[in-house]
Amino acid sequence: MGIKDNPNGIRSRSPISIFLVMCLCCFFYLLGTWQRSGFGKGDTIARENWVEYQGNVFKFPGGGTMFPQGADAYIDELASVIPIADGSVRTALDTGCGVASWGAYMLKRNVLPMSFAPRDNHEAQVQFALERGVPAVIGVLGTMHLPYPSRAFDMAQCSRCLIPWTANEGIYLMEVDRVLRPGGYWVLSGPPINWKTYYKTWKRTKQDLQAEQKRIEDLAESLCWEKKYEKGDVAIWRKMSSDENCSSKKSVNLCNSADTDDVWYKEMEKCKTPYPETGGAAELKKFPERLFAVPSRVSDGLVDGVTAESYLEDNQLWKKRVKGYKRINRLIGTGRYRNVMDMNAGLGGFAAALESPKSWVMNVVPTIEKNTLGVVYERGLIGIYHDWCEGFSTYPRTYDLIHADHLFSLYKNKCNLEDILLEMDRILRPEGTVLIRDEVDVLNEVMSISNGMRWDTRMLDHEDGPLVPEKILVGVKQYWVGSSSNNSTEPDEQ
Repeated sequence: MGIKDNPNGIRSRSPISIFLVMCLCCFFYLLGTWQRSGFGKGDTIARENWVEYQGNVFKFPGGGTMFPQGADAYIDELASVIPIADGSVRTALDTGCGVASWGAYMLKRNVLPMSFAPRDNHEAQVQFALERGVPAVIGVLGTMHLPYPSRAFDMAQCSRCLIPWTANEGIYLMEVDRVLRPGGYWVLSGPPINWKTYYKTWKRTKQDLQAEQKRIEDLAESLCWEKKYEKGDVAIWRKMSSDENCSSKKSVNLCNSADTDDVWYKEMEKCKTPYPETGGAAELKKFPERLFAVPSRVSDGLVDGVTAESYLEDNQLWKKRVKGYKRINRLIGTGRYRNVMDMNAGLGGFAAALESPKSWVMNVVPTIEKNTLGVVYERGLIGIYHDWCEGFSTYPRTYDLIHADHLFSLYKNKCNLEDILLEMDRILRPEGTVLIRDEVDVLNEVMSISNGMRWDTRMLDHEDGPLVPEKILVGVKQYWVGSSSNNSTEPDEQ
């Protein structure tokens, strides 16, 4: 049916409708540009150049809020003050790590980082870190001690981690002091450093920021830290090797705890951790020499039942065992297994024998076992305390290889073995591998449970032959998904 004044039957558009269409086109074009830039995703990680989405993969350019020129340039600046290159610095703590770009670029320099971050508005930061093969755990500096021994790290850093260092009478800085070795370094980049430049951006007054920095300076001095560097956005302090020349050692409240490594579910205290009575902790050998050298905690008799001789014997034992593991699975040590966990690390012998730039090991010392985590750190390795009756502080599918030495015998009457195996399954990636070493009767029970979890398992004899009651269970987690009817579906059925 024709329209009046339009004999051809063609509808004409008014100037207003044409204008509206053009406005909509412009709006969606700008919206698309905004989203591609990272802002439209509502994700500050993208805006701060931590991560880029290219094609169908994520790229990590090493940017960040406080090192927009890249993590390498930032670390180069730190290395002008801190001896990063010569092996003096091996273990490093990154508080509030983001996606762990700093840790990733420190790994390139043979420094082993321990990064932690909470699950906050940035969502799965730690999952990003572990997906890219960087050591990290979910954690927060709150009311409880960090799950690390005293004198564990050669350096610690906060790159705009937003931890209120002056709050609660400086208790958070005191906790960093506890885990920092004598002679270690603390790096702060971010508020309030360089407040004269950023006070407007941070929406704070000059007086407030200046007072905050002064308070940090006073706290650091009370902890026997010397300020070594401040330029631009970066400030660096060094913890004195001993308290002999510390002018403030009499004015600070010293902790009374008999064991400064007894931290599991213990609240932090507003006190300074005293220096060790022996000076060995400040004189660690450079890495990699320290990997197999006798740690000071052992030579000073601080670990019950462990002597220099038994420590060296343990090293030889694990070299033999890891060699046997590599015969069982030739992919070990090739880079196929990047994120590795030892669930009952002992003295760290497994990780030391496996040491390679192609992998890293999270050495877990169970809280019901002998406390040897300080020895692990003195070797230049990293780890954490944990009770395996609880879930581990990580995301699902974050480890490629899990090793457990007599863990199930240790926990047999403490909690259900099924719960431990289910937690292993949760954190193990599909097609990841488990190596479980234990007594044969325990492994038979473990195998019956693990087969119901869709693991391919096989039990192998001990390295010394079939007459040894200790066996090795090798399991591989199958890749499978659930169907729409909630029934599991094998890959070949897809």
